[in-house]
Amino acid sequence: MNYQDKKIAVFGASEDPSKYGYKILTELSANGIDVYGINPKGGHIKGHTFFACLADIPVQIDAAIMVVPPAALAGAVAQCIKSGVREIWFQPGARSESAYQAAQAAGINAVNGCFMIENGFW
Repeated sequence: MNYQDKKIAVFGASEDPSKYGYKILTELSANGIDVYGINPKGGHIKGHTFFACLADIPVQIDAAIMVVPPAALAGAVAQCIKSGVREIWFQPGARSESAYQAAQAAGINAVNGCFMIENGFW
């Protein structure tokens, strides 16, 4: 799928360059992807201010990338369902069978895989 014309949310965006929430957001942005960071603690990197939750983003998000602990996935998936997100990528380390099943049951294309590798960004 071509993500150039999609709006993507990164759950678990981070100001810490050693974290995947930082690496994914900055790499997607550098490749011209319309990307939004979500972190309830706030923050910002390279011109991107993080949103506390998906509902705070002023545009319709097409896909979400999960880079949060498994315990936070149920809430993140619930936000995606409520906001009409059509695709969720559960990154390695950010997986929960119940969250995956909830996404699928809501008609969301749920993927257990590394978004960046499988889409040729890394």
